[in-house]
Amino acid sequence: MTNQEAVEVLLQLAQEIIRSEEAQRARISGVHPAFRTSARNFVHYLQLRSEEIRELQEFLHERGLSSLASSESHTLAQLLQVIRWLAPETDLTPFLQEKLCDFPEGNKLRRIHARKLLGSALRPDLPRIMVTFSSDMADDRMKIEELLKAGMTIARINCAHDDETVWLRMIQNLRKSVTKTGRPCKVYMDLAGPKIRTVRVPGRDEEGYELKEGQRLRLVPGKKAEEKKEAKKVGRIGVAPAEILSMLRVGEHVYFDDGKFEAKVVEVEKREAEVVITRISAKKPFLKAEKGVNLPDSDLEIPALTEDDRKNLPFVCQHADLVGYSFVSSSKDLMHLREELARMTAKPPAVVLKIERVAAVQNLPDLLLCGMQEEIFGVMIARGDLAVEIGFERLSEIQQEILWICESGHVPVIWATQVLENMTKTGFATRSEISDAAMGAMAECVMLNKGPYVVKSVETLTDILVRLTGHQSKKRYVLRPLSIAREFLNARPGE
Repeated sequence: MTNQEAVEVLLQLAQEIIRSEEAQRARISGVHPAFRTSARNFVHYLQLRSEEIRELQEFLHERGLSSLASSESHTLAQLLQVIRWLAPETDLTPFLQEKLCDFPEGNKLRRIHARKLLGSALRPDLPRIMVTFSSDMADDRMKIEELLKAGMTIARINCAHDDETVWLRMIQNLRKSVTKTGRPCKVYMDLAGPKIRTVRVPGRDEEGYELKEGQRLRLVPGKKAEEKKEAKKVGRIGVAPAEILSMLRVGEHVYFDDGKFEAKVVEVEKREAEVVITRISAKKPFLKAEKGVNLPDSDLEIPALTEDDRKNLPFVCQHADLVGYSFVSSSKDLMHLREELARMTAKPPAVVLKIERVAAVQNLPDLLLCGMQEEIFGVMIARGDLAVEIGFERLSEIQQEILWICESGHVPVIWATQVLENMTKTGFATRSEISDAAMGAMAECVMLNKGPYVVKSVETLTDILVRLTGHQSKKRYVLRPLSIAREFLNARPGE
């Protein structure tokens, strides 16, 4: 590739970006003014990433120029700047009819949106830390104070557990602790969403039902699990909600207990389905009741907002700063929640979309543009269910893609699920989870789960994030001076 060919490719890319912006003009105009510039850049980035540019990138990198690899927050401005370096005489006027989002503006917008949604960080460049409250936080104010001092900036309450009485005591203790320590902290409440789960298994639930690869199971409505005595070779597993069984199709995958058991549908009839176990990853191959069921291939027509969620919304609107929306699949789900919130209050909590389904990943651009219709909103990468839905081997790829796409729209991201999980439970971290926690530096917030050593985990996570943000800003590496380099160069030869 020559300089002239590179310039021609870059100009063609710029023209395609402008055409895409024009095609999406109505949707860009429909977002909140606070996200208008971000929405334009978001469309620019999606157009760039729809093209094959790896040969161009190699050419630019070889010449010491930007290869567009870190242009998420300011895509067209970065592309035009590269053209200026390669061919200063090029007329770029057609691409400058509207002010572009450049690097400083992109950084500014990203930080503004993060601050509005997530509150203040310990340091401007440091991700916030969210901590899931356990039931004992309702009676342990000292523990909350320790968490605040260690670096917690957002308290998470999971509406799938406890009740309003316990949640209120948690929040009251948090407010008192914030006043005493002077450390600000927002309240995030997670709606439970529809729970697809096993409700009955053969034998005693506390022991579980032993499974083997190649074994067949009959999935039936929960209440019918024990109505019929069948041959032992086909166990009857009760599943709720019952209506999902009629949505299954032959050949689709079914995962039980966070993906520990994989099965495939082989027969569907009369609101029942038969599956065959194809893989078992659990150390003890026993399936118990009240374990999650994931159906990544199935077209599920289940509302993301359940009756229980609706009952909890008045409390959430009164006490929460942010509300996490589970099981989101499309913008219709988001509009439904907005309608419910609008009926309850003029100032609803900011919505955080939990990306945990295949459909949510596929519809992410549409979901983000819909989210941008509000002044404040964000995304959570809920990596637990997401890993089961898309396959564990694809999680690393997909979580990165979500981070890049959200950065292009300056949308704050919460990095969630099993961060420092072993440390939180046992007090000791594994090498792999330390590396995983470091990945959280690319997000605006990192979530920790509950556990007896959660204070230690917050302290460790804070230390990791402080160190990493000295070397990295989002996915762009920055060259902080290395002490190891200084020591070597300052040492006398032979020392």
